[in-house]
Amino acid sequence: MSWIENKNHLYLKVSFKTTEDALNFIRKVSHLADLENHHPKIIFMYLTVSLYLQTHDNGNIITSKDYDLAKKISSIL
Repeated sequence: MSWIENKNHLYLKVSFKTTEDALNFIRKVSHLADLENHHPKIIFMYLTVSLYLQTHDNGNIITSKDYDLAKKISSIL
């Protein structure tokens, strides 16, 4: 699993063995995002979580804020 850099966002798709594992991951991501005051788009579909990071207040582009949060999210996988 690795982040994909798209035109205007970072993307990560993670699959889990159980719904509970996926929801626990979302809780951890939400906590990190709150600490950083940076909130990803999170899509939860059964055993899969997709994350999109972009800095909205900077023209919907990828910034160091996105890379920093991506690194922190990767560390909890």
